[in-house]
Amino acid sequence: MARFFKEEDIDEFRECFNLYGSKDRVTTVNELASIMRSLRLSPTTSELRRYLNKSGNNMPFVEFLEVMHEHMEKEKIPADILKAFREQDPRGTGFVAVKELRRLLLHWGDRLSHKELEQIFRETNTPSSGNVKYEDFLTIVCSPLPDY
Repeated sequence: MARFFKEEDIDEFRECFNLYGSKDRVTTVNELASIMRSLRLSPTTSELRRYLNKSGNNMPFVEFLEVMHEHMEKEKIPADILKAFREQDPRGTGFVAVKELRRLLLHWGDRLSHKELEQIFRETNTPSSGNVKYEDFLTIVCSPLPDY
């Protein structure tokens, strides 16, 4: 796993791991959540449970590094989407027409229904016409749901 991280990143991971883990291991979802969130990641409760179950509820640091690598790859998705928006923004305005965003979400990739689209637009305060700042839109849409 060291090949995926810089030495200073591993040192930071180890420091958090030792701070919140118990006896060089992580044994609870709460411990794992504290560690990963202190490292600026946003795993869901179900992801945390899955990671911990995979280790038999007894995760040493080496397995934690594997979890970090796997989860960091997942959290790169918003960056990839942002890159795609930027490539479609030749003038670099940072905005996309709501009409175009609606078309993309209804007709490309994992297509949304009209009801799903309207719900997302409502939750992100997206206007019915005009332009929307795509970076702000992605930040809201890609944020994990709170665990409470």
